[in-house]
Amino acid sequence: MELSIEEAAQGFAAIGSEARLQILLILVRAGVKGLTVGEIQERSGMAASTLAHHLRFLTSAGLVDQKKYGRTVCNRAVYGRLEILAGYILKECCADITEGKEG
Repeated sequence: MELSIEEAAQGFAAIGSEARLQILLILVRAGVKGLTVGEIQERSGMAASTLAHHLRFLTSAGLVDQKKYGRTVCNRAVYGRLEILAGYILKECCADITEGKEG
């Protein structure tokens, strides 16, 4: 999957906040099982309303997936999207260097 520049900008903006980056790292460390909002709150120390705001931002950027199981919401990092975002800038590496010429 190729990201448009708008999608990449939205993804980078989503992780451009220290709090959202912290939440995302917590979810990445948790693995594919994910975590409930309560578990993220416990690990991050964030107030519930603040956490909910940041999770909405990460979800709308496609970096976090939420599934509801009864009254519980499970949050998971979207690893495929994160890999694409991480590689977005590096795919342009050296694109302007012509063969045999550097600089």
